[in-house]
Amino acid sequence: MRSRLGIIAATAVLALTGCSGGTSDPQPEKTGEAGAQQSAQKAEPEKAAEPADIGPADFADEAKEIVESFSDDELAGSLIIGTWSGTDTQTGVNLLKNNDLGGVIVMADNLPENPTPDQVKGVTEAVNGARSKGQPVSIGVDQEGGPVSRLGTGALPFPPLMALSATEDPELTQTATKVQGQNLTDLGFTIDFAPDADVTTGEKDVAINVRSAGDDHKALAEVVAQAATGYHLGGVASSAKHFPGHGRLHVDSHESLPVSKKSIKELEDTDLLPFKSAVKAGIPMVMMGHIGLPDAKTTPATLNEKAYKSLRDTLDFDGVIITDALNMKAVDQNQSGKETVKALSAGADLALMPPDSAAAQKAVVKAMEDGDLKKSDLQKKAERVVAMQLATAETQKTVTGDSGGDDSGPTGSENPQKVLTDVAEKSLTVLKGECAFEGTDSISIVGGSEKEKTELTKAAKDAGLTVGSGGTSVSLSPESSAEVAVGTAAPWTMRNTSAQSVITAYDSNPNALKAVAKWLKGDLRASGKLPVDYDGSDKAPDCS
Repeated sequence: MRSRLGIIAATAVLALTGCSGGTSDPQPEKTGEAGAQQSAQKAEPEKAAEPADIGPADFADEAKEIVESFSDDELAGSLIIGTWSGTDTQTGVNLLKNNDLGGVIVMADNLPENPTPDQVKGVTEAVNGARSKGQPVSIGVDQEGGPVSRLGTGALPFPPLMALSATEDPELTQTATKVQGQNLTDLGFTIDFAPDADVTTGEKDVAINVRSAGDDHKALAEVVAQAATGYHLGGVASSAKHFPGHGRLHVDSHESLPVSKKSIKELEDTDLLPFKSAVKAGIPMVMMGHIGLPDAKTTPATLNEKAYKSLRDTLDFDGVIITDALNMKAVDQNQSGKETVKALSAGADLALMPPDSAAAQKAVVKAMEDGDLKKSDLQKKAERVVAMQLATAETQKTVTGDSGGDDSGPTGSENPQKVLTDVAEKSLTVLKGECAFEGTDSISIVGGSEKEKTELTKAAKDAGLTVGSGGTSVSLSPESSAEVAVGTAAPWTMRNTSAQSVITAYDSNPNALKAVAKWLKGDLRASGKLPVDYDGSDKAPDCS
């Protein structure tokens, strides 16, 4: 058996319980002689490794051999995750092959509108295998769930992390992210840039909000650790983001550089706790955010050597550190690849989405030649990256089946549709009124987008409700007057509605609206717990 990760499914639930009531972090599973003897007695000689038994440390020697065979061009490229524009997949393949990139990220504009799972697989299959010299290709995606779901109809519909937090069910969170990881594995991805480990401040948080599990760093730490474990069990390498925390900042780093009022040291017992729990859970990667710090207000943490050192030292993290996307406006976009050189020099192992990946690779090669980057340092970075890639490839061999669109899911796993239904029903949160609605036989829907109204109409009819111009009026917008208001985004967006009964599903995916319809029918008691406080949140009853 390969060495175990810092935390596995059962250990995560037990070890992280303390996060909601104290500062204790999940601890790695410990084994002694008695445990080893017991395992030996139970072990089957030919039994294959389980996902929880596989980690990058197992592939350190193999990674070292692969990296030693790299030319300078291959070494430079191995530290870059590139991106391309448009739906011509061959453009992405050529970018990867011509510049020896370590991988690419698939964005929404690389896929057709409303893609099928097979169309998504077509992209990942074309990219897979393009990297030479034994280094597996990293195929990444931003598939957090909710508002950050780049694959659209090509993947299972997952809610944002805040919905998982609202269930207050650690086991369900882990199971759900495992199912999501399996779905991505089946679609051909090796990296999911999730979970979001940021602590949100609610309404003022313009970049993160429902992507966060909430505003309580201790409760959030538990959710993030469960998610990290779930993703690994599902086969994908996950990445806690955005260190040292973006949720308390009121500027979107896609547009400009937000600056933290607190130093990393001052955040250690609060905003860093979710990152610590993710590391304890064995997460292979942490994403550095584009965040200015009190002593470096004009330099994003992605280019700040002290920030990388703090991440290593404070979290005792020896895995891969990746930058946030370098094509965001918080970083100067006119550096012809030098932004990647600066990031690697500061401490990054992987540069994500440089504005020009080809120029970035050439700039790194030149920096090696000029002595601005030491080849030996880059080799150590590449060894961490390749070890993670090899571990992910081995993990994915243990994750079988096809959950990319049907209800059966991977062999031996939970039924994805059942899991998604459980999440939707357990996360449904009453913001005002009674936990159990008195029930109705007919509704009229006002407000909201046409897509939301169509989805709720279908869900209501499936639940046995009549939908028309009479009955209980249901609004999908806080601006529309109705007897019941249904939120499909951040809960605070519904605080000014005049409705007597207000409920939030955190998202408008079909499963979420089916849960709403079931509640309106009177067949479901909402039990979600609001994960964030805001002006007006005191009206929410305790339905847990």
